[in-house]
Amino acid sequence: MIQQEVIVCNPLGLHARPAALIVQMSSKYSSEIWLEKDGVSANAKSIMSVMMLGAAYKASIVIRADGPQEKEAIAALVQLFDSKFNEK
Repeated sequence: MIQQEVIVCNPLGLHARPAALIVQMSSKYSSEIWLEKDGVSANAKSIMSVMMLGAAYKASIVIRADGPQEKEAIAALVQLFDSKFNEK
């Protein structure tokens, strides 16, 4: 299992569109992928789970992945967060 911390950089936080992008990206990998905020974990392959985190602008999120594609999954999700979910 590997993990990496990211910061939510888009001003609107993890609303429906970014949550959907996280789920789409996570679903491409066979690894189990979890997001954690303030001790609460969310399955990154479940839109409801991701939305329930309530991650606002500048929130700290830990991405955890466990499985055969864990490195690739983490790298892809970190890039997605770094791109601010392609929002302006």
